[in-house]
Amino acid sequence: MIISKTPFRISLFGGGTDFPSYYLKHGGCVVGGTIDKFCYVSARYLPNVFNFKHRIVWSKNETVNNINEIIHPTVRSVFKTMKVSRGLEIHYQGDLQKNSGLGTSSSFCVGLFNALYNLKKIKISKKSLALKSIHIEQKILKENCGSQDQIWASYGGFNVIKFKKNGSFSVKKLNKKKYNFKNLDQNMFLVYTGLNRFSDDIEKDKIKKISKNFKYLDKIKNITNSFIENFEYGMSIDHCAYFMSEYWHLKKKLSSKVTNSFIDELYKEGLNNGALGGKIIGSGGGGFMLFCCKKKNQSKFLKGFKKLPIIKFNFTDTGSEIIFKNI
Repeated sequence: MIISKTPFRISLFGGGTDFPSYYLKHGGCVVGGTIDKFCYVSARYLPNVFNFKHRIVWSKNETVNNINEIIHPTVRSVFKTMKVSRGLEIHYQGDLQKNSGLGTSSSFCVGLFNALYNLKKIKISKKSLALKSIHIEQKILKENCGSQDQIWASYGGFNVIKFKKNGSFSVKKLNKKKYNFKNLDQNMFLVYTGLNRFSDDIEKDKIKKISKNFKYLDKIKNITNSFIENFEYGMSIDHCAYFMSEYWHLKKKLSSKVTNSFIDELYKEGLNNGALGGKIIGSGGGGFMLFCCKKKNQSKFLKGFKKLPIIKFNFTDTGSEIIFKNI
């Protein structure tokens, strides 16, 4: 048996510029990091004593004899890509809700690839993990998704990821010892809206308007670069909150589906409860909101949101890794 552990991520700035339809023309840049919330994928070969060949356990329990019968689109596509012929059992577990804006689907794809390659005793690089997962989601499944989540899940860390016009990417890890990461960790909260949404629907709407949105994405990229410049000189939580709020106002212009009256009220409530700024995580429409709140106001902030789940987190350094191996 193999068990992979793959982090979820928080994208702080630059979301939208990681879509090929944008960065292949203008180049893209995103900033964010993986957090101490994970998905776990276990994989083992099944003996041929069962009356089925494959078992896939997620929110459903699938037992099938043919790969084409698999309901889970990512599992089906990864199995086909890896030309799986031997019976497999796959189990998925996650620390946080799927469809919540934390890159959970990409983390699962990366974690599944990592588990299966290790089960076959084949080494795979972080770059290959990311590229294979991007290929599955964008080319095979035809999902309307960007290219950042798969890279974060594979590499881990607090990074600047740049996307070039030729389709390549670079990853620059920001040194946690050099920069005051605790200032971010200790002053940020995830608030769960309770709204589940399919990011593909929202991103599809954004892509439809991509040519009209170029001017907003250019401004988002400028904010991202400004954050990077300020961060390297020592980022205060006030500056971070300011950039987040500026980014949030621009992000809402990309599609009417990014926000709704409930999310807008939640954002206002966060500010009234002492937060300095915030934004939705991921494509929008639901999932988690991220708020910056200084320690002196955190008691008030937590009391104000006592009816909603609040998640505390820390940024982490590691990407997808194998935590158990017995083959």
